[in-house]
Amino acid sequence: MSNPLDKIALSNPWHLLATGFGSGLSPIIPGTMGTLASIPFYLILVQLPLPAYLLAVVISCIVGIKICDITAQDMGVHDHGSIVWDEFAGFWITMSIVPLLGLATNDWKWVVAGFVLFRAFDMIKPWPISYLDKHVDGGFGIMIDDILAGVMAAISLVVLGKALGWF
Repeated sequence: MSNPLDKIALSNPWHLLATGFGSGLSPIIPGTMGTLASIPFYLILVQLPLPAYLLAVVISCIVGIKICDITAQDMGVHDHGSIVWDEFAGFWITMSIVPLLGLATNDWKWVVAGFVLFRAFDMIKPWPISYLDKHVDGGFGIMIDDILAGVMAAISLVVLGKALGWF
């Protein structure tokens, strides 16, 4: 059986995006590496006016379905660990709470807490994330569990920020 990674070509724009510009090709914790790689893009995107930031996040989710679907089909494996565009979108969803609430977008405590919360929800996959992860296929299936993890992490980020007196 061939290695699915042998079917990835970073010269292919779909593969480049799906692997988070290559971050998902890390031999260790590719999902975490993909989320780390999404942070600089968040820091750029969050400089946009709020409606533009939210539109960019929505577009990343919609286009992400195609990005992940094409790459998974090319690899012949559903939701291979190297596909991390879903982590990019999920983290950006988590962090959308910061500009939505008018918080300091350059305050690293929000970025670190958002990163940890998103990774926790993405790895632990509490219900209904686990259900969606197991029962929804294709590009939509790859994206939906991380979208929901991002929403749950965003809510948790607000709760954590209030509990720690960050507001």
